Amino acid sequence: MLAKIPFCDIAEINPPRRKLDFDAGTEVSFVPMSDVSESGRWITRSSRPLSEVSSGYTYFKEGDVLFAKITPCTENGKGFHAKGLENGLGFASTEFHVLRAKENAAPGFIYQWSIYRQLRLSAAAAMTGSAGQQRVPASFFSSFRVPQIAKPEQTKIAEILSTVDRAIEQTEALIAKQQRIKTGLMQDLLTRGIDEHGNLRSEQTHQFKDSPLGRIPVEWEVKALSDLVDEDITYGIVQAGPYIDNGVPYIRTGDMTGDAIDFKTLLRTSRRITESYKRSTVHCGDIVFALRATVGKVLPVTEELNGANLTQGTAKISPRHSIDSKFLLWVMRSSKVQDGIRIDLKGTTFMEITLGDLRKITLALPKRKSEQTMIGEKLEKHDCLRRCYEKRRGKLRSLKTALMQDLLTGKKRVTALLTKEASML
Repeated sequence: MLAKIPFCDIAEINPPRRKLDFDAGTEVSFVPMSDVSESGRWITRSSRPLSEVSSGYTYFKEGDVLFAKITPCTENGKGFHAKGLENGLGFASTEFHVLRAKENAAPGFIYQWSIYRQLRLSAAAAMTGSAGQQRVPASFFSSFRVPQIAKPEQTKIAEILSTVDRAIEQTEALIAKQQRIKTGLMQDLLTRGIDEHGNLRSEQTHQFKDSPLGRIPVEWEVKALSDLVDEDITYGIVQAGPYIDNGVPYIRTGDMTGDAIDFKTLLRTSRRITESYKRSTVHCGDIVFALRATVGKVLPVTEELNGANLTQGTAKISPRHSIDSKFLLWVMRSSKVQDGIRIDLKGTTFMEITLGDLRKITLALPKRKSEQTMIGEKLEKHDCLRRCYEKRRGKLRSLKTALMQDLLTGKKRVTALLTKEASML
């Protein structure tokens, strides 16, 4: 069992500023709270002349760790490891504590502890001051205790955790890149379409025409959503009643927060109630639309959701045989349609779109179902890649959480984990 020592034994808290031997016009890094992420990163870099920031701000230097001390920034995880400072100096919001590694500590180890969830929770519990203006006192770091780990091992722990951090950042960059590609692709495919050779149309090589929604290919048409469905667009059960084991699952807006509806988490109602709402029974190929809460969110009905029902806050859209379901799903997600939905929002207690307004939404679409299918498949392919990256990010975050719990607390020593954990990245 490792001995425990006060955090301030490995880090100097708010060290005094040394005399700065720089000209007044020297550029130094400047970090307002808004430039720091809730994942412990310095995301927007800027600099200012030393004369502008030398008073009224918190001084820090290369290698220091900054820790947000005011609510809710503390709880949200704001802070960063100061690396790559202009001229090795920085000035930040006064709502940061500065943690400077002592001789017996590795700066990266200090940083990893500063973003560790358990430390943040303890810091929040130690806050003082009035509501809305509560702050973590510097004395917290004298009372909060950490395992006594030798500096070489601290360094190795920091290396392992920072390796996972880099993998997370790289994956997030891929997600952002894929999102940009998808956004551009949606704009192109849902306004210009694909010709018979599989090429994107342009007005230089293909005929276009004016429409209520702007210029569209001559092979396209504009239709109201109500003209594209087999059954009337309708909402679901008004009062679902108590949960019934082995009952009929039903979909709420709360089930529509992710990329798919999770069948395993759906609530269930009695078959007697669903018999009264046969109109809102959904089948594979249908689309569920959120009328409330996550207004405008659309998700597909998969095979396992066959026979499920809806609630009053959701609507069923059943595309005609001549309409490709994936295409309709993506055109409903387009910025043009979503912007129109926001304009149609109504309500004071909560915002919603009415069934009448939903049915009147106008869409531009190819007359040929084969073109609709090609467009839907291309967009689905790109979105599938984004989901894969997001799944990888989730696994990496879980790995990071587990490693922090094991390594920072001394529960597991790095010598036994180095080979095993490196192979997991």
